[in-house]
Formats: sequence, structure tokens, C-alpha cells
Amino acid sequence: MRYQTRQWIILLFLAAGGSLALLFYWGQISETPAEVVAEPAPPPPERTRLLEPLHPIEWPEADAVGRPDLVPLPALDESDEYLKIEIVDIFGSPVADVLVASGLIEKIVATVDNLPRSHVPERIRPVGRLDSPFEFDGQNAGGSFRISPKNYDRYDSLVTLVASADLVELFGLYRRYYPLFQKAYVGLGYPNRYFNDRLVEVIDHLLEMPDVTNPVNLVRPHVLFEHVDPRLEARSSGQKLLIRMGRRHATTIKDALREFRTLVTNM
Repeated sequence: MRYQTRQWIILLFLAAGGSLALLFYWGQISETPAEVVAEPAPPPPERTRLLEPLHPIEWPEADAVGRPDLVPLPALDESDEYLKIEIVDIFGSPVADVLVASGLIEKIVATVDNLPRSHVPERIRPVGRLDSPFEFDGQNAGGSFRISPKNYDRYDSLVTLVASADLVELFGLYRRYYPLFQKAYVGLGYPNRYFNDRLVEVIDHLLEMPDVTNPVNLVRPHVLFEHVDPRLEARSSGQKLLIRMGRRHATTIKDALREFRTLVTNM
């Protein structure tokens, strides 16, 4: 695992429901690591036609015949301010200060797609850098460090926000904007696949992460920390964040993910 100076706990909960990304961006870990080159997305399989989605999403417009009062969705490249307003309505005004200025949906989609991989590049993240120092205990006789219990306290307010969010309302927002999420996913290089199917796949990947109890031992061969346990070091960027926030917070986040998964798979 590589803990980075970049922070990310607004990611999957913005991503999943048009605002289900209040999760993955709040953890400064080292000084100033060099930018890591993004892992290329695997090429989509060659198909002659668009396959049926495993988890179809039917957006409200499909049920809105004779509803002239329903405001049409903006174009993808004009959607940032519209989506931000609705996200702020759900989570409150402080969220607006950390969202990127442009390409919000595109970056949400790219981040979700990268969570099962080893690294989420900063340039595709939907929130900006936040200042919050990573807390660790000093080097022991064996040369390793430990994640400090104080580090988990940094996640208290945001995990509480996620836990108290109305996930049905979040799903409604995601459902309304789903055509734009799908368009962004196609633009990412998946013309024959569905973003909601990928979202469910990523949620399942995060839920597969077993509980990790203290202490979590680290080494620092260079600037960045790495796990002493090779099994933890081999985990994805999304699963490592669950380790970083501590078992109690990870349990809360997993409970919210399970609930949201039910919503997006039971249309």
C-alpha cells in the first residue's frame, strides 16, 4: 500500500449516487510523493452489440410522459453546477468547497473505475487536496511504524455524515443523472458496458475487504509508507482506505455501501 499526501474521503459516495462519494479522500500520509502514472484501463471486450445490463437503471424521464414540468438534464459538459447544487442540498454547503471546478461526473466515474486498482491518480479525483496529517506511532525496535488510533479520529465527522445521509435521496439523485454517468463511462473507453454494473462490482470489491484489527504495522522504505503484511500491501487503493480509517469506521461505511447496493440493484 502507498499512503499518499493526497486525501480522498469524498469519493465512492459522490460516485455511487451522483453524490455517493463521501468516502475516499481524507488521508494525508507522507510529505510530497511524486505523481504516480495512472494504470490504463483494461480494453473492453470486442462485442458486436451492446449487451443487456446486469443491473439496469431506469431514469425518471422514462416514467415522465406528459410531465412538461420536469426539467431536462443538462449536457454532460454543462452539468457541473447543476450536480453541485443538488449535492450541497443533500450534504450541506461545506461539500461545495472541496469539489472540483469542472469534469465532476467524469472524474467520479473514473475514480470508481480505479478503486479496485492499486492507485487512484490525483488528476481524476472529484475533490481537491485537503490538509490533514497522517497520524502514526514512532518507529519500534523492529524498524516498523504503526497507524496511530488518533488517525482514525480524522474520519469521525465525514463518516458520521455518510451514516446519517438519506441513501434513498442519494439514489434518486444518482438515478436522475444516470444518463450522464453512463455517457462518461462510455467516454472512458467502455462502449459496450454499463456504469451501474461497474459500480455494483466495485461496491462488492470493497465489501470483500475483511476486518483488520490493530496494530497495523507499516514500513517506510522511501517517502511513502507500505504495509509490513504483504497481504495488506497487495490490497487495492479502495480497500486500503478502509484499513486507513479503522475498523469501526470501515464497518459503518460497509453498512452504507450494502444499503446503497440494494437500491441500485432493485429497480
